[in-house]
Amino acid sequence: MSVSGNDRTTGLVLVSHSALLAGGVVELAAQMAPDVVLRPAGGTDDARLGTSFDVVERAIAAELDAGCSGVVLLADIGSARMTAEAVLEALEDPRVVLAGGAFVEGAVAAAVAAQTGGGVAEVVVAVATATRQVVAELPELPAATPRSTIRLDIPAGPRRTTVVRNPQGLHARPASQLARLAGGFDAEVLVDGANAASLLAVMGLGLVQGAEVVVEARGPQATQAVDAIVEAFEGGFGEL
Repeated sequence: MSVSGNDRTTGLVLVSHSALLAGGVVELAAQMAPDVVLRPAGGTDDARLGTSFDVVERAIAAELDAGCSGVVLLADIGSARMTAEAVLEALEDPRVVLAGGAFVEGAVAAAVAAQTGGGVAEVVVAVATATRQVVAELPELPAATPRSTIRLDIPAGPRRTTVVRNPQGLHARPASQLARLAGGFDAEVLVDGANAASLLAVMGLGLVQGAEVVVEARGPQATQAVDAIVEAFEGGFGEL
């Protein structure tokens, strides 16, 4: 595990589905902030893609053991943030907070803020500021395509309820499988009201294990789409 820093600044933990991604962002941010404790918390305990409560918890404990006065977490997408939130809820430690914002740009900004002596609050603000700058630089969005919106002029189709069975919830891997599956049918598919063909829309639902999910669709292949997606949910998207 790559770690940089000493015990005089706010520490950072980067939570990602990928150990390589978390380690790479740590390496990048460390170039800007050599005195900050930067610790990756990527992947699962058995080196798979995904997130792990234990991996995140150990990273936070290591930061505090190193003498950090506070720890700021950044997460990449979906269940990484959910995992980080679960750990913080269990710890109930006011010294440890989760910042919302861009993963790479936010991590660099957070590291620079911590390097200059910023506390937890200042580091969180730095993440938000960097993220706003990224958003401000985005080009104007083109007109929505048929796949990005649900056509309400198509008659309502089948509707079924299922349950999320994946132990880690609908994290990045099953969510991407769902989006690809939904996009393969000549139908507009909704999962809990979100466009099932959109990875970001699906992950934005924050579905955890045991959550009930409503799957519905409109269009020529609506029935096939709903049946296939419910079957995928019941099989845990190959993770059970």
